[in-house]
Amino acid sequence: MKDSKIIVTIFGADKIGIVAAISQVMEKYEVNIEDISQTTMQEYFVMFMMCDIGKANAGFSDIKNAILEKAQSLKMEVWVQKKEIFDKMHSI
Repeated sequence: MKDSKIIVTIFGADKIGIVAAISQVMEKYEVNIEDISQTTMQEYFVMFMMCDIGKANAGFSDIKNAILEKAQSLKMEVWVQKKEIFDKMHSI
């Protein structure tokens, strides 16, 4: 389902456990991580995830809030968007 896809972008100082912490949130809400890309640029960590919330045990707002809360505890910047909106924002 097209509108069940979300894009999660994480940015901040690199440290151990970022991927694990965010993945635990996804597991808790039964969100499927379909694609993940991460890199470090000098001392900064950047990660993009495409996830499917179609079979999740909560709605988009609850999942987004949980990811935001976890990112805040990690002192990371995070953006969580529905893929449909992300695509429209980045099309020419």
